[in-house]
Amino acid sequence: MDWEESNKEETDVDENVEPELAGEEAEPGEELETAAEREAREKREEAEREAKKKKRRLIPAFVTLMAGAAVSITMRILHYEMLTMLIVLLCVLSGFYFVGRILQIMLDRFEVQIHEAQMEEGEVIEKEPS
Repeated sequence: MDWEESNKEETDVDENVEPELAGEEAEPGEELETAAEREAREKREEAEREAKKKKRRLIPAFVTLMAGAAVSITMRILHYEMLTMLIVLLCVLSGFYFVGRILQIMLDRFEVQIHEAQMEEGEVIEKEPS
C-alpha cells in the first residue's frame, strides 16, 4: 500500500457526498415549499389576520359595557339620584370607549410590526450572478 493511498483514507472526506450549495443551510427534514404551498400559506395567514381583526373590533364595546355595568351597579347600591347617575354613566361610557379604542389601535399596530418583522426575517436576498 502506498503512503498517499493510506493518507487519503485517513484524512479525506467521503467523495460520494454532494457538496452543499453555498449560503443555503437546510435542516434535515426541512423541504422548500412550492409556489402553490406558499400561496396557500399566505392565504391562510391573511384569513387568520382578518379573523383577529374582526375579534379586535369588539374590544371597545366590551370595555365600555363592562365599565358601564360596574359603575351603574355601584351607583345603584350607593343610592345616587337618577339624573346624577345618568350623567356619570354617560361620562364613564364615553371615557372607556376611547380607552378601548386606544387599546384596539395599539394591538393593530403591534400586529403590523410583528408581521413586518416576520416578513423581513423570511426574506431571502439573492446575489446577482456575476
